[in-house]
Amino acid sequence: MAYFALCIFLSAFLLFQIQPMIARYILPWFGGTPAVWSTVQMFFQVLLTGGYAYANWLVGRPRRREVLHLVLLGVSLAAMLALGVIWKSPITPDASLKPQGVDSPIWGISKLLLISVGLPYFLLSTNSPLIQAWFHRTFPERTAYRLYALSNIGSLLGLVTYPVLVEPYLTLAWQGRLWSLMYLVYAGLAAYGAIKSLRTQPVSEPDPQPAAKDSGPRLAARDYSLWIVLAAAASILLLATTSQITQEVAVIPFLWVVPLTIYLLTFILAFSGERWYSRQFFLVFFFIASLLVGWVLGRSADLGILMQIGVYSLGLFAACMVCHGELYRLRPNPVYLTRFYLMVSVGGALGGLAVNFVAPIVFKGFWELPLGYTLCWLLLLVVTFFTATAVRRRWVFVLNSVLLLSMVILSSVRSYLQIHADLCASLYLERNFYGVVSVRELGEPGSSSDRYALVHGVTIHGYQFVTEGQRDLPTSYYGERGGGGLAILNHPKRGHGMRVGVLGLGIGTLAAYGQPGEVYRFYEINPLVIQLAEGQGGYFSFLADSQAKIEIVPGDARLSLERELASSGSQNYDVLALDVFSSDSIPVHLLDREAFVLYLQHLQPDGILAVHISNNHLDLVPVVWTLADYFGLNRIVIEDPGMGVQNFSSIWVLLASDPSLLETPVLHSRARPMDGYISLVRLWTDDYSNLFQILK
Repeated sequence: MAYFALCIFLSAFLLFQIQPMIARYILPWFGGTPAVWSTVQMFFQVLLTGGYAYANWLVGRPRRREVLHLVLLGVSLAAMLALGVIWKSPITPDASLKPQGVDSPIWGISKLLLISVGLPYFLLSTNSPLIQAWFHRTFPERTAYRLYALSNIGSLLGLVTYPVLVEPYLTLAWQGRLWSLMYLVYAGLAAYGAIKSLRTQPVSEPDPQPAAKDSGPRLAARDYSLWIVLAAAASILLLATTSQITQEVAVIPFLWVVPLTIYLLTFILAFSGERWYSRQFFLVFFFIASLLVGWVLGRSADLGILMQIGVYSLGLFAACMVCHGELYRLRPNPVYLTRFYLMVSVGGALGGLAVNFVAPIVFKGFWELPLGYTLCWLLLLVVTFFTATAVRRRWVFVLNSVLLLSMVILSSVRSYLQIHADLCASLYLERNFYGVVSVRELGEPGSSSDRYALVHGVTIHGYQFVTEGQRDLPTSYYGERGGGGLAILNHPKRGHGMRVGVLGLGIGTLAAYGQPGEVYRFYEINPLVIQLAEGQGGYFSFLADSQAKIEIVPGDARLSLERELASSGSQNYDVLALDVFSSDSIPVHLLDREAFVLYLQHLQPDGILAVHISNNHLDLVPVVWTLADYFGLNRIVIEDPGMGVQNFSSIWVLLASDPSLLETPVLHSRARPMDGYISLVRLWTDDYSNLFQILK
């Protein structure tokens, strides 16, 4: 018994520790967007399905297939040993595999994951159903479903220990080495199990159909369908909730771990026995949670991030508990165990594919979350009708049916209203890997306040007045009284061939400051944003109207700057503006030590680094302050209260090696007094960042 428990626990621990680890490693390579984590989860769900299918094929077959399992374990170890010689660790890809463009990021991520951890993850994913099948063969009188709960406990510990015990104290390279050593231990345990199975298993092919007296009722297509769809609904809500949360703060492992932890916890509770899941209780609980989620979705701009995370997490727990509780109630006889887990895995993979491939094509907005709740309520209604034949004459069945039908209608109406509101409020609405981009008209049409705004998610990334005489005015965060405008207007090289680099295009508002002979070079990862800024639809014209030479570099800004430095040397910017942190979800990899090393290499000795840190939920001043201390940079903080409809309030930090650049009377008069200010935030690096320290 101890062998089964240890082997299944270790494999589950490694399965779920590798997910945030490898996602954290490749996140900066693909722009640091929430979709990176969704794609990673989808890839692992699909690979998990493959592992379960392989386990279902392997169980009860001739011993030569057990030999195949031993061979694959040996191949995985040999491959990891070879990669460990070439890479920093056996599972952390070399920098030569970084993407060269922004096309097909989903395929790029999947290819990278397949090369680095594909085979080890596949073999780990086979272990849970294999061990449970071998356990049932050894102890037919005991239930193997409790081992599934133990597997999920191992998964849960693998997740929660990563952001708490692993990420803060180990570099990514050492994380990969430690994980590889633990995988070696697992491979030894798995090999022992395969050899033991070889010795106890008959050579001849067993009867693939279990005896009717042992297998219980014959499985029908309805059983398979319900297993798949219930698992798919939980998977859709997991990914949709994760995306919703990470869009509001940042794409960091802790926020990835919270929803996945809840998801696994519901598996543990549901598969630990009947006592943890009461349909009546969780129907009421899910009803309340659904109403709260709908309320938060309608007021997200006005609520604090902790409130939003709490409500979304509550809703996810209720929904997944219902889906997984019903799965456990519908579980088959243990002889069909591997087939059952295969169908559950197929459902999880289909949910991941629906969110990552189908939704971005079918939906123009981010609508999976409300529609996921509608699907969940509809499934509950279907399951009630299929499984409640013994109580259909009772008042409980009637009340359940009325409640479920009411919630299906209510959720459908809520989804329709959100979709209708998004479509009606937008002149332009499109979605891609990097999020939802829309153009909305603000102010009274035909008036002096009439303007077009670019909105990414829930954040406005700039707007331009419609009236012809106002179209060249720098607006939103980029007015002449804001830090970005002041840095450009007061630089000594203004009007004398100044070179300005900008990370984050938006609608190109800073190009309004361009003078003849100057160069403004924008870095932008989202193709939709580039198209709109260049004039698609006729909404924005800052780039076309600028007197400076405009250059646009598509792709992740950090990777682009790295390639430029390697191929042609420094860009020698006089002003380098970092304008990628105003969204509620920030790319952390652009605000750490390694990124600042790159920025300073591209900046003239008398250049200014202008960092736009206006943010609804995060106080980024201490982060930038610590970076300035580390690099010995002079700094001032410029706070602009805004000016009517033309400018938002904004916060910029201006950094320079040459103190005289920041001591001009105009800048000095606008600087926030920071005498005696000390940052208590630890230096952010590629291996460490902590956003919870800087929550407002």
